[in-house]
Amino acid sequence: MVGAGAAGALVAVQVCEAAARRHTPLDLVLIDPAPEAGRGVAYATEVPEHRLNVPVGGMSCYPDDPGHFLRWLSRHGESTVTASDFASRYRYGAYLADTLGRAIIAAHGTVSVRRLRTRATGCTDGPGGRLELRLADGGTVTADSVVLATGPAAGRADWAPAELSGSDRFIARPWAPGALDAVAASDDVLLVGTGLTAIDLALVLDRPGRTVHAVSRTGLLPQPHAVAPLPAVLPPKDLAALPFPQLRRAVVRYVAETRRTQGDWRPAFDGLRPWIAQLWQGLDDDGRTEFLGRDATLWNVHRHRMAPSTAESVARACAARRLRIHSGRVAAAAPAQDGGLVVTLSDGRELRAGWVVDCTGPGLRADAGGDPLWRGLLADGLAVPGPLGIGVATESGRLRDPLGRADRPLYTLGAPRRGELWETTAIPEIRVQAKEIAEAVLAPLPRTVRAARRRPVDQFGLPLSTHGAAAAAFRTGLGRVVTVRAKAAEAFTRATELDPGFALGHAALALLGHEGGADVDVARALADAQRGARERADERERSFVDVVTRRIREHDTPGAGDGDKALVDHLDRFPGDAFALGIAVPTIAFAGVGDLDGTLALRLVEGTAPAYGGHWFHTSLLSFVRQEQGRIDEAGELAEAALTAEPASGHAVHALAHVHYESGAHQTGRDWLDGWIGGQGRGAVHRAHFSWHVALHELALDDSAAVRRRWFAQLAPGQVNGVRALVDSGSLLWRARMSRNWTGRMPVDGVLDSVARDLVERPSTAFTALHSAVALTAAGDLAALRRLRTHAAGADPVQREVVVPLCSALEAVLEEEWATAAERLHGLLPSLRRVGGSAAQREVVEETLLYALLEAGHRDSARHLLEQRLDRRASPLDRRRLAGLGS
Repeated sequence: MVGAGAAGALVAVQVCEAAARRHTPLDLVLIDPAPEAGRGVAYATEVPEHRLNVPVGGMSCYPDDPGHFLRWLSRHGESTVTASDFASRYRYGAYLADTLGRAIIAAHGTVSVRRLRTRATGCTDGPGGRLELRLADGGTVTADSVVLATGPAAGRADWAPAELSGSDRFIARPWAPGALDAVAASDDVLLVGTGLTAIDLALVLDRPGRTVHAVSRTGLLPQPHAVAPLPAVLPPKDLAALPFPQLRRAVVRYVAETRRTQGDWRPAFDGLRPWIAQLWQGLDDDGRTEFLGRDATLWNVHRHRMAPSTAESVARACAARRLRIHSGRVAAAAPAQDGGLVVTLSDGRELRAGWVVDCTGPGLRADAGGDPLWRGLLADGLAVPGPLGIGVATESGRLRDPLGRADRPLYTLGAPRRGELWETTAIPEIRVQAKEIAEAVLAPLPRTVRAARRRPVDQFGLPLSTHGAAAAAFRTGLGRVVTVRAKAAEAFTRATELDPGFALGHAALALLGHEGGADVDVARALADAQRGARERADERERSFVDVVTRRIREHDTPGAGDGDKALVDHLDRFPGDAFALGIAVPTIAFAGVGDLDGTLALRLVEGTAPAYGGHWFHTSLLSFVRQEQGRIDEAGELAEAALTAEPASGHAVHALAHVHYESGAHQTGRDWLDGWIGGQGRGAVHRAHFSWHVALHELALDDSAAVRRRWFAQLAPGQVNGVRALVDSGSLLWRARMSRNWTGRMPVDGVLDSVARDLVERPSTAFTALHSAVALTAAGDLAALRRLRTHAAGADPVQREVVVPLCSALEAVLEEEWATAAERLHGLLPSLRRVGGSAAQREVVEETLLYALLEAGHRDSARHLLEQRLDRRASPLDRRRLAGLGS
């Protein structure tokens, strides 16, 4: 890898990760004199005002994981940054270096990495089709493949008159270390160029008492990004088929129409960006030449924009006359009496400056800056210039020779491909090229094949596309999932560390992070699962990854995919997939599939029975479904049978807890479950939920003192955090208040403080949203409840159709409009099943309805509801409430 700046780091990350996934051993040599990999020139600047020119949301290292940089910033102390913000360039350099370092560490044992702090000065053919690099320190490196990630070529400053270019007051390389050290605080400076380079230098040089001049042919500055960007507008179809004059007119009309309809031209440029390479390649040399001479400057100032904060700084400097913009060309220069320079422009104006800085940007030719490596490649026929002499000619990044062949394993990306692609210097384009080059480099290399007689299997007999050690770790994780035990994510993490290409391990992590609250970078794990599925997975594993992908995307972006249908289809084809079955049945671990009529979960469990042959895991799920059907005795027998086979089975314990509650065996259920929590339940991942079940028995027994003790001992913040606190701790407080078993101030604020605000006000599932609404009502936060309702109105169908009216009903509760609240809550009861979870969990809405009926004075309706509840199950609490109504 020649060059370890941004482009080199992006390729190195992809090479390390792909090699590790594929078990392809290789030696990676990074050749770059810079002190730190990943920064290059662009991201080494420590000036805080130097911001990225692309929003955070477009700067991820990974084309298939656009939020990676944003999440990195959040993990590194910048939790308030959004995708539309502009981070500092130095911060981005740290991100590149950290991502590369992590990729190298993760690939250790498969990829060995060396760093040579020198330059490559030449490249020639070596024996056996290999390439030999000559280094500035006199050494050589022989490689099977070479990637030239050298970045933009330096400009030649051939615009400068001889008397200027020969002056010691002329700074040709402003980013070279120490280039500006000699500029005194009182020296005026002339910047030649008004593009982004000049803007960066103007920010560095701006200070009271100094005038910074900037001159270019047009005097145009880059346009700013919008403070509140609008979505991109797609361009007209078939633009690529048009000759340049017609193409130009069509683009002008498209931009004008976008500005008319959107009030801004930027969405048109953003919509056009993905098509630029195709449009450029569709032009002949005459069309490209006309574009460069007529339109390139206008394109650049609109396409390559300033961050809004940068634009504000520039505007302030211009308003104070510390920055002055001129149009024209530099025609002559002469020494001034004060030791500076007098520069004459093409219209005869004279500008006096202590220093002149070349800000005209990089050269278009690959060898423009005199780089001996590129000069030698072109001279020796290992490379040829690209269209119009810009950059070099390639075939998918592989250098062509004078005969048009791309036979050598010699690659480049970024600026050297500008003649072919035009737009190729920004991270969104370079990261795609980096991924393609990594795949091309690794394609001919052999993979390490572990000797094995047959593929390992999980504990249910399904084959796993990995080696024995990773399979063992996966089995441990799956065992913890099906028993509802803690540390499943740690086991799956170990499996992916042992085999970075193991798709099922990554998919399991993504799912546990998304639905189980595990500390997992969900988007990263999902992207890794998808890559592993493409590269090495069987049909069942690919189908499972697709299920997880759809499930996550559907919750994060409503309408993005039918996750429930994909899960049901997967189980129809692979009924023995226990992980998938556990996801589908709405028990304690996962929300399950959307069960509109109460039969889907039953069909899934009964339909998969032949694949399990009475296995305790399947029996425990069947027990849970039976109690949801009201077949309480049968459910109890099934739960006892499952616990006999596996006493740690959390699903069976959960089913039995529901059996005790629904049958009204509150003392038995309280005592049995309390004992299990202190014994086998010590390792349960959802101990708080089992404590919640004990508290439900104590509520039904009308024992308010026991409820308080239970809450503070096992359900208070600190004991329980995150979504579990919202679902269990918050809902218990509200039920206790609704049943008048909690008087005085409720400590619900602590519950909400222990949950991420996004989870409360922008939940991804209807089940979480229901409990968010309850907790916010308990806190009396009407404004937040309305924000939740607004979110739900734009979320998935269940949130729109169930959570929105629930929020409206609870708003009426907070406003003490009891009759309205009761009417709205009563209308909701038939549709509550759609949010998932158990009947006992959804019963919090019925408790609220009962309270509203009593407060509204609707005694007959309240009596009828209590009688229905007592017909379902015995409850000292409900008997006391019914007696309180009188005859």
